[in-house]
Amino acid sequence: MIRVHKDPSCGCCSGWVQHLQDAGFVTKVLDTKDIDAVKKRLGVPDDLAACHTEEVAGYIVEGHVPAAALKRFLAEKPDAKGLDVPGMPTGSPGMDGGGKPEKYDVILFGAKGQRTFMSFVGEQSV
Repeated sequence: MIRVHKDPSCGCCSGWVQHLQDAGFVTKVLDTKDIDAVKKRLGVPDDLAACHTEEVAGYIVEGHVPAAALKRFLAEKPDAKGLDVPGMPTGSPGMDGGGKPEKYDVILFGAKGQRTFMSFVGEQSV
């Protein structure tokens, strides 16, 4: 199960949750007005903060990470704190409301630093 911490008024977060559910993930949404406190408690690096934060299998997932990246990550179980998509890239899951999809990276982060885990254009890996 994925615990999703999000602001109750955020539509893009709800779109991302639907993307995960469509991919077969079970989610539990926890609405909070103080998402920054959640990020701080879980240890999300300031430079990777996005609009919603998730907990799954002992990892942290931040932002609009595509289900394909999350499935690979959970299968590989790398030595990391979690995954992140910084910002709100156009075309990423939950951010598909118009405009040309942009290329973005899914970042693996943890004690060993940060590195690109996968790259996407929209929801397609590149």
